[in-house]
Amino acid sequence: LWPWLLASSGLSALVQLVTLPFFPDSPSYLLIQKGNEEACRKAIRKLWGEGDHQAEIDDIMKEKAATKSTKTLHVLEVIKERSLRWQLYTLLTVMTTLQLCGINAVFHTAKFEEHLIPYVSLGVGLCECLSSILCSTLIDRFGRRALLCGGYTLMGSVLALLTMTLSLQHQFFWMHYFSVILIFLFVIFYGTGP
Repeated sequence: LWPWLLASSGLSALVQLVTLPFFPDSPSYLLIQKGNEEACRKAIRKLWGEGDHQAEIDDIMKEKAATKSTKTLHVLEVIKERSLRWQLYTLLTVMTTLQLCGINAVFHTAKFEEHLIPYVSLGVGLCECLSSILCSTLIDRFGRRALLCGGYTLMGSVLALLTMTLSLQHQFFWMHYFSVILIFLFVIFYGTGP
C-alpha cells in the first residue's frame, strides 16, 4: 500500500501535464509577453464574458509599461548590486537556516517502530498541506516578518520539547506518540513561518 500512496503524487503530476496544453493563456501574458492585444481581448471575453473590459486592458498596459522600465538582472549582477545586498543576505540566512533546521535528524533520532513510519510520513504530508493553506491566509494578515520570527520561535520551542521527549522516550511508553505530535507541530510551524 505504501508504494501506491507514494506513487499517487505522480498521478496528480500526470493529470497536470496532460491538461496543461488545454489551458488558455492569461490576458496579461498575451499582451505583455506576446504583444497581441486582440488575443488579449479574446481571452478577457472568454474569462469574464462580453462587455467593456477596457479598464482591465489599461491596467495590463500600465503593468507592461512598468515592466519595460525595469531592468532584468542576471545572477552575477544581483550579487554585485550594492542596493540588493541586504535582501540577498536575508535570503541566504533564511535558506541556510531552513537547511540546518534538523527535521531529518529528528526523524532518525526518534526511532519509530517500523509500522508507524508510513503513518508519520503521511501525517507530515498532511501537516505540510495544512501549513501551506495557513501560510497563504496568514501572510496577508500578519506579514512576512511576523511569520518568520514567530515560526522560528515556535520551531525552537518545539525542538526544545522534542529534545526532552527524545531523551525520555525510554522511560515512558507514550513519549513516542508525544514526539510524533511535536514533529507534526514543527512541520506546521516550519511551513507557516520560514
